[in-house]
Amino acid sequence: MIDKSFDHPRTADIKPTVPVDIPKMDTAFTALGLSDALAFGVQEMGYVNPTPIQAQAIPVVLKGGDVIGSAQTGTGKTAAFALPIIQRLGTHGKLRCLILEPTRELALQVEEAFQKFAKFTDLRVTIVYGGVGYGKQEDDLRRGMDILAATPGRLLDHLEKGNCSLADVDILVLDEVDRMLDMGFLPDVKRIVQKCPKNRQTLFFTATLPPELEQLAGWALRDPLKVEIGRQRSPAETVSHAFYPVVASQKFDLLQLLLDQTDFKSVIIFSRTRMGADRIAHRLEAKGHTVAVMHSDRSQRERIEALDGFKSGRYEVLVATDIAARGLDIAGVSHVVNYDVPENAEDYVHRIGRTGRAQNTGDAFTLVTEEDVRDARSIERYMGVTVERKKIEGFPYIYSALFDEKALAETVAAAAKPVSRLHRGVRR
Repeated sequence: MIDKSFDHPRTADIKPTVPVDIPKMDTAFTALGLSDALAFGVQEMGYVNPTPIQAQAIPVVLKGGDVIGSAQTGTGKTAAFALPIIQRLGTHGKLRCLILEPTRELALQVEEAFQKFAKFTDLRVTIVYGGVGYGKQEDDLRRGMDILAATPGRLLDHLEKGNCSLADVDILVLDEVDRMLDMGFLPDVKRIVQKCPKNRQTLFFTATLPPELEQLAGWALRDPLKVEIGRQRSPAETVSHAFYPVVASQKFDLLQLLLDQTDFKSVIIFSRTRMGADRIAHRLEAKGHTVAVMHSDRSQRERIEALDGFKSGRYEVLVATDIAARGLDIAGVSHVVNYDVPENAEDYVHRIGRTGRAQNTGDAFTLVTEEDVRDARSIERYMGVTVERKKIEGFPYIYSALFDEKALAETVAAAAKPVSRLHRGVRR
């Protein structure tokens, strides 16, 4: 797979290095129509065979066709559009390619991917996103670029200030569009699309295609080819996942035991809330783990430092909310732990998809309390499979009934009213 994380700092100011003599290449990538220079660069990065979405999308993008792409996380989507775009653009000129991303982290990731893939060209890549000052971005835009990765709100700000123009955009990439819908960006996206030339190539990538996005795709694209890889409702086959029933009061103790007994390289722990993520991180740090935290209350600088530190191995654990569940490509994550069961079944697939990437294997543990049984069953219905329940030998479980769902349901029903009264009493 080509689409992988990049653990170096921003490379916007690094000049391209074009080898004097690029050998004649005869690889699976040149067979798709990619140039010797791009195939050489891919080979330099250690990749041999394209992933399924790359094999299907690259020839279509090279020919200038519109694409609606859908694939499981970790399948090499970024390279599926980045490599043919770089070839189509050729050499440095005007701003001809715009990639819209829902979050600054995804925009940074895509920019870094383009920088790497365009290593043996003179194409210029830059990025604009919110949460930081305008000065550096204005300087980059003033110098000119061929490829721009951007978040919708900040791009509109720059357009209104006259810092850049989309009049020459030949290729528009709308990435993670269903997430842009979830975040309320669709009106901004439509405004940006209207500022691009009508005679353009549009590439549309989304995990799901609800009616609102079907309407957007029908309006923004022309006779697109649909590329779908794998079942959207299931995790990659490289991920082994299981439920670990436990009462709420013992969740952290079970988490600690799982970490102690697991030979992990790096692990992402998902919390449902920001406060919960902070609490988990503080308790893990007290146990001697190196921990980074990522959620929407952290500043942009803190989030970038957390992500870079986790990628580089400075932190062995990343505790995050669902801000890290989709799109972010972090190589080498060996394990994922759902400390809290996600309320949305689809988020379960995205979360555990952070591991088992690039044909590597990974493990995902989900801690299921008596309050999570309904959400756990929803996940199973969504995926159409029964998830294995596992028990850790030697752990002093309070309720053995947790491992028998029928008994668990009876236990929860019997305990519900007394627990509810107790909680209300405490609040008073």
